[in-house]
Amino acid sequence: MAQSMDSPVDHSMHGTSYTPAPPAPVPQSPAPASDHAGHQLPAQENLTAANGEPVGTDQSPGSAEPPPIAHDRPADRYYGPAQMAAAEAAAMGAHGSASYTQVLFDLAEYQVRDGKDGYRWEGEAWVGDLNRAVLRSKGEGTFGEGIEHAEFQILYSRALDPWWNLQVGARQDFRPEPARTHAVVGVEGLAPYFFHVTAAAFLSHKGDVTGRVEASYDQRLTQRLILQPRVEFDLSAQDIPELKIGSGLAQAELGLRLRYEISREFAPYIGVNWTWKTGRTADYARIDGRDTIDRAAVAGVRFWF
Repeated sequence: MAQSMDSPVDHSMHGTSYTPAPPAPVPQSPAPASDHAGHQLPAQENLTAANGEPVGTDQSPGSAEPPPIAHDRPADRYYGPAQMAAAEAAAMGAHGSASYTQVLFDLAEYQVRDGKDGYRWEGEAWVGDLNRAVLRSKGEGTFGEGIEHAEFQILYSRALDPWWNLQVGARQDFRPEPARTHAVVGVEGLAPYFFHVTAAAFLSHKGDVTGRVEASYDQRLTQRLILQPRVEFDLSAQDIPELKIGSGLAQAELGLRLRYEISREFAPYIGVNWTWKTGRTADYARIDGRDTIDRAAVAGVRFWF
């Protein structure tokens, strides 16, 4: 049978092999020389528009107007301004604009004195955020003799900055008698180096002008043990004979208390306290047969919630 025409032809039996010669190289003409070879570009002059204004990189940085903002928030595309304002108010209430409350008794103590022992309290309660309603009370007394001094303040407090509050309101004195009602204006806040300061001026319904400055500092000895020095100065612009108060610096107080925080909210303490009556106030005390210097060892508790 004849071999199929599609079968490959086998040249392996041929006596000679053939290798094609490579093509001859084609001569190429050299590239023409550039007319600008060796030339340097001249210094580029500032570009200006037809009206003389600088263009391109010659413009001063930040001089171009920013493009208009299409949408500050994606939801603005679908909801009107009134709906967005209501939603924003609700979000602010949940994240940073909620009202807060606190009740704090900085002093609630038993005092061991030279004569009869006594007691003392000082505390406040407030509600709000940047704007607060504040209730404040302080007083002291002697066991068996009743309350010697008691006052109650109701204040509006406005944050001036992260550190200071402006406070205005009213103060009612219940002891000593005769009772007084005062207008109050003052500041409260954290001074440099973390001194807590309260300063207030009072104008009574009788026209008496008095003032008070208090300062304290928490020196942390350990994570739970805190030493607190505190000072207080009472001042008067005039003599008030019916209250046995003289003009100028009427009274100065220095206290030193060491507290242990069982928790941040509850801390028992011990300490010492000195009070000096000065000037005409000391004269009134001598006439009544009272000491001008009072000393006391104290034990109490500081708490808040």
